[in-house]
Amino acid sequence: MLIVVPLSAVAAPYAAFVIDARTGKVLHSRNADTKLHPASLTKMMTLYVVFQAIERGEISLDTVIKISSNAANEQPSKLGLKAGQKIKLRYLVRAAAVKSANDAATALGEAISGTEARFARRMTATAQALGMTRTTFKNAHGLTATGHMSTARDMTTLGRHLFFDYPQFYNLFSRRTTDAGMREVSNTNRKFLAAYKGSDGIKTGYTRAAGFNLVASAQRGQERIIATVFGGRSTASRNAKVAELLDLGFRRAPSRANIRQPSKPVYNAPAAPIIIAGNNSAAPSGRGKTIRVIRAVTTSLRPVSRPRITPTDPVLVAGAAEAAGTKDSIEQALIEAQAVTVAELAPAPAPATSSATLPRIKPTARPNNLILASTTPKPEPAREVVTRASTSGGENWGINVGRYPSRYKAERVLLKTALNEMSTLDGSLRRVIKRTSGFDANFLGLTRDRADLACRRLQARNVTCFMIGPS
Repeated sequence: MLIVVPLSAVAAPYAAFVIDARTGKVLHSRNADTKLHPASLTKMMTLYVVFQAIERGEISLDTVIKISSNAANEQPSKLGLKAGQKIKLRYLVRAAAVKSANDAATALGEAISGTEARFARRMTATAQALGMTRTTFKNAHGLTATGHMSTARDMTTLGRHLFFDYPQFYNLFSRRTTDAGMREVSNTNRKFLAAYKGSDGIKTGYTRAAGFNLVASAQRGQERIIATVFGGRSTASRNAKVAELLDLGFRRAPSRANIRQPSKPVYNAPAAPIIIAGNNSAAPSGRGKTIRVIRAVTTSLRPVSRPRITPTDPVLVAGAAEAAGTKDSIEQALIEAQAVTVAELAPAPAPATSSATLPRIKPTARPNNLILASTTPKPEPAREVVTRASTSGGENWGINVGRYPSRYKAERVLLKTALNEMSTLDGSLRRVIKRTSGFDANFLGLTRDRADLACRRLQARNVTCFMIGPS
């Protein structure tokens, strides 16, 4: 079989990096810190920032995006978006992750930050926060641009963060096909996904300057390996090399290892962009509401003074006279109601009788056998109070969302879960309980129904959860 290899692809520098995803331990490295063109591996960071924005409420999957001419005119690979077209953000995410569509990636960047340049700066800042110290982004899609560089080590770090930080979205990278709104699209990595056992992502990339790149993740048993290759000479040779590196990783990685999940970067809400009215491709990127500025404010209008009341105004004069008449009538009614004669208030005269005519009444003596009541209070008998813990309506149920090796990790999981499931866990008590084998992350103070609903909702998102009874 004759394979035509672009000369520029042959000349692209080679780099490789392999880690144990559970611990982050390096299993193989070659030219891992050399700055190279990442090509469409860039979209891993584009999607990471989008997932971050969704998680923090800057935008939602159902937000309708208006496509700009800049996004519509991107070079292939493309979804085929048209300027002025409206499409939900969820379809842009699928097209960027599965088909590696450049127009979808640009539209995502503009939806989050207003412009692609502003979004690229946010991508770079996020990369620095993740520890990708030798990476700089200039666009959202990965087409070759001056200064748009990364390394095999940095892209492997990003792949590991995508797996651990946003597991609810990670399945996108393993889909062979997906509905992108306009049409069904196929995964650019489908050949490797089909050929390598345990493979479930992550992202391919190709430009002349970069060669054939791939960040791949695979799991076998309890082991998960992430391998990255830059500068492959063809799709077939690149896939073969990545398979070789993953095999090497599975041989060198221990069968059992404690998972050391990487820390999420500190989220700093970006400043709200100045959005030109009519450009619906931009979405709020800060906390709260974004004010859409239609034009620059040139003057500050003062409120109009209250009009002065003149006595000669016939309407005001008539109103004053009517009010005066009403006041006089009220006062007259009060006077009449309070006009009570002296004779009515005077006490009635006593009947004219003489003391000699009044009978003298002697009071009856008290019986000798009368029993008087004691003034000393009689002590009440002791009362026994019986209480019973409610097993349904009382707020003495809870849920457990896992056991972790440290208190810090348990508290992080509690906070993350509370933010993601506010509708059922709002008002509950987060409690970390130390056990001999770790730290339990619990939510307490729930009714049985709320605890059951919260667990079912969390389990639907593949989050470990079980109920804790009143006992």
